[in-house]
Amino acid sequence: MLIRTRIVAAAAGIWLCLPAFAQAESSEVSDFCRRVDVKLSSVGKRECVEYDLTHSGAYSNNDTPLFYRDFGPMDEKPRARVLLVGGIHGDEYSSTTIVFKWLKHLERHNHGEFQWRVVPVLNPDGLLRPPRMSQRMNANGVDLNRNFPSPDWETEAPRYWVERTRKNKRRYPGPAALSEPESRWLVEQLDSFKPDAVISIHAPHGIVDFDGPRVPPARLGPLDLRLLGTYPGSMGRYIGLHRGIPLLTVELESAFSMPTRDDMELIWDDTLVWIEQHVVLPRLAEEEKARSLAMQAEADAANDDEVKPALWP
Repeated sequence: MLIRTRIVAAAAGIWLCLPAFAQAESSEVSDFCRRVDVKLSSVGKRECVEYDLTHSGAYSNNDTPLFYRDFGPMDEKPRARVLLVGGIHGDEYSSTTIVFKWLKHLERHNHGEFQWRVVPVLNPDGLLRPPRMSQRMNANGVDLNRNFPSPDWETEAPRYWVERTRKNKRRYPGPAALSEPESRWLVEQLDSFKPDAVISIHAPHGIVDFDGPRVPPARLGPLDLRLLGTYPGSMGRYIGLHRGIPLLTVELESAFSMPTRDDMELIWDDTLVWIEQHVVLPRLAEEEKARSLAMQAEADAANDDEVKPALWP
């Protein structure tokens, strides 16, 4: 993680001294936010810069930095670690915009019990093309949501693309699993951040989808549960089914128009309730059961040592 260091003039409110690496990061954040401002009418450059995004050190195919923001307890154990990902498909504008809005909500109302890692735009190259030219795929023409290393990817993903999608360019899985830097970086986040749940934002089906263990929510705000199934190389098949991490997919109703403010808050609040009831509490129950079994095993072993049969003379 890059560390920003600055000396601020209290009176003038300007940077007097900024190390070269911090200047580079600041410039990349500013450029990224300028491009976001051009693309998304609901996210201005100043607002984007104020989110204090962290440069991950990773880049897209077109050398756009992949940014994230962390919230929550860093030193104490959180009740849950949650990875929130938007902008997997570049032409689903609302899936990025709503994550930016939730960043603001977390800044103001984060209760600190969950550890959040928020990725507003996983596919910046698909989103940040010239106006009216955003695309689902990344710069290599790969659908990132078909590029994850689900079991038998080498045979299943290409065959599905050819036979079921008729080589639909919008759903090209790529030449190999994790061929793309964006999908590789997200898998690295799974390994390092170790989320208890992943929330992925899409559009425009207007439903809630779910893959993996745990019980899915019946609804989130105005969105009802409807299971869409998984595909070779999809996040659902890889994260939810193969790795066993609950994957909650929020499918907004429109790729271009945002939900109302009330609906956004309802979706968020219902998501928090689901995390607590169906991620945190079941995990705590499993941990308590494991502790009880371990204590019982120790007690049984101690009893066995005390009641050893006497040896024959």
